[in-house]
Amino acid sequence: VFALGGKIKNTGLVEVPMGTTMREIIEDIGGGAPSGKKVKAAQTGGPSGGCIPADLFDTPVDFESLQAIGSMMGSGGLIVMDEDNCMVDIAKFFLDFTVGESCGKCAPCRIGTRRIYEILTRISEGEAEMEDLDTLKELCMHVKQNSLCALGQTAPNPVLSTMQYFMDEYVAHVRDKRCPTGVCQKLLRYFIIPEKCTGCTLCKRNCPVEAIDGKVKEKHTIDTSKCIKCGVCMEKCRFGAIIKQ
Repeated sequence: VFALGGKIKNTGLVEVPMGTTMREIIEDIGGGAPSGKKVKAAQTGGPSGGCIPADLFDTPVDFESLQAIGSMMGSGGLIVMDEDNCMVDIAKFFLDFTVGESCGKCAPCRIGTRRIYEILTRISEGEAEMEDLDTLKELCMHVKQNSLCALGQTAPNPVLSTMQYFMDEYVAHVRDKRCPTGVCQKLLRYFIIPEKCTGCTLCKRNCPVEAIDGKVKEKHTIDTSKCIKCGVCMEKCRFGAIIKQ
């Protein structure tokens, strides 16, 4: 029995025979992503499970097969993610839960999971360096191998699996200071497309920090050094002239 949720049309409890593929569960039973967007990954096993990319969805759902690709059956959760999900943010979300659940008895889990979360935070905020990725992986393996109980031993799974299958997103955050999906708030940049801007001044008049410059019926620009990334300008623009990257 799986609890099917996330970016999926048909959510709920799903009972399937052991050996059913993830693709059958997600596409045939779940109906795929509700928005029509491409399904990117799925996470099985609860907060300590791994994130599985779409090209491995033909993997049969059983204990050995899921463990072989870095995940597990766990508590029977199956969370679907689409192309709008940031995998660094996903890993950080699950680590936040694990940090709070640690009983604190052993140092690898008590201290290690918190250090992992701190590195993920630096990555998501554009403050990490490339060597932090090596440190992150080494720390995950240390926590996994030296924690006393299954909580600590499996806590790094979301990080290790996303690094294995979605390393390009980690590199984009660290090297390019860019979140490819536009999820990580501190890495967002708002831009005005000159060809679409009509100079109506609506964005400028609604900007709470006066970060937009431009005269009536002239092309406007955003001063990224002043921008607080609130998104008000994008919401107010009637011409689709403002984008975030």
